[in-house]
Amino acid sequence: MNAPTRISTEVDDATLARIEAAAALRGLSLDAFFHEALRLASEGTDGGDAAWRAFVQRGIESADRGERIGQDAMESWFEERIAARRTR
Repeated sequence: MNAPTRISTEVDDATLARIEAAAALRGLSLDAFFHEALRLASEGTDGGDAAWRAFVQRGIESADRGERIGQDAMESWFEERIAARRTR
């Protein structure tokens, strides 16, 4: 196995907040989240990229139709998930 390579990039505060929330929803550290995201994004040679693009496109189309979850609903859902994990 090759030695890991560290990658860094700059993101704005709003993007970082969304990334942190996405990682937390999945119960992942930021490192683990980025590793998984990069792995998924790099799977284009076996069809993974096409599947990922289709998944993203379905989300865009859903948002265009107005099928969105508001901030309050998302925060409520997130807090419920955290509470459920604490009771396990």
